[in-house]
Amino acid sequence: MLRVAIVGASGYTGAELLRLLVVHPRVTITRVVGHGKAGEPIARVLPNFAGVLDGEIRAYDADDIKANADAAFCALPHGASAAIVAQLRERGIVVFDLSADFRLSDPAIYKTWYGEHGAPALFGKAIYGLPELHREALKTADLVAVPGCYPTASTLALAPLLKKKLIATSGIIVDAKSGTTGAGRTPGASTNFSEMAEGLRAYKAGGLHRHTPEIEQELSLIAGKPIRLTFTPHLVPMTRGILATTYALASSDSTTAEECTEVAREFYKGSPSVTVLGAGSHPDTTWVRGSNRAQLAYARDARTGMIIGQSVIDNLCKGAAGQAVQCMNVRFAFEENEALRGVGMFP
Repeated sequence: MLRVAIVGASGYTGAELLRLLVVHPRVTITRVVGHGKAGEPIARVLPNFAGVLDGEIRAYDADDIKANADAAFCALPHGASAAIVAQLRERGIVVFDLSADFRLSDPAIYKTWYGEHGAPALFGKAIYGLPELHREALKTADLVAVPGCYPTASTLALAPLLKKKLIATSGIIVDAKSGTTGAGRTPGASTNFSEMAEGLRAYKAGGLHRHTPEIEQELSLIAGKPIRLTFTPHLVPMTRGILATTYALASSDSTTAEECTEVAREFYKGSPSVTVLGAGSHPDTTWVRGSNRAQLAYARDARTGMIIGQSVIDNLCKGAAGQAVQCMNVRFAFEENEALRGVGMFP
């Protein structure tokens, strides 16, 4: 049995990690850490675990985690994770970090978007944890940077098309919409029910969202050349889910939605998480809610020559905790979809 600790367990992503790992047949959860809630019963902080997980939330102690865990999931905010990850790695613990602290490979780009890095000696040493792109590298990774939810949905839709050069590399647009759990558990005006329940809004438009360089980084690797795109996120009045709609000019007048569909199916062949629907389909976030699944679909606008990709995921699962567990499964040679076989909660 693999002994695991979850650091930052009191947030939405931490709770999702617990939900998935508590039924994993190869895992024992040995430490549930949440510094701000230390000393409180797990069932009080996370009521859905009443009768399932006993004990209290613990304060963070790197030596205690070293003595009781082989691997750790860090579900901490950006900037707060780096120093803790460094301490755990110094003690030989395999770390799956769900913040953005180790996702970027260029220190100058990181500094532009996030400021000074909290563990510069580790910068650039993580494997980007999107198994569909980096499965082989993950098999020996001791530090995994689990992707953001928007980059996961966006990259899954665009990667096969760029790999096979079915779309132009300039002028790509990503229009993405997320449920409110993407903003975390700490209350804020943007997630206040009375302010967002009947509305729909974009935010950080004009290339200001920090996930932009992450999407560009991974797509540039696939395309073999620098990619610059327009990314606009939106907040929608639902709890879970992301729909990313991508727009890119077809590289040939003869490129069809059916061709894009077949290319994507071949690209994701063998993936336990990604399903490519028929050309012209319109995947719905409710079809993947609560699951580690992603559903993709492609269409072509004959008037403009644009290829339209659609990608839906659950932002807390395939967009965060589920993907982290998928990476753990790859790293420790478990079945890749162990504890992740569930389908979406529909309706």
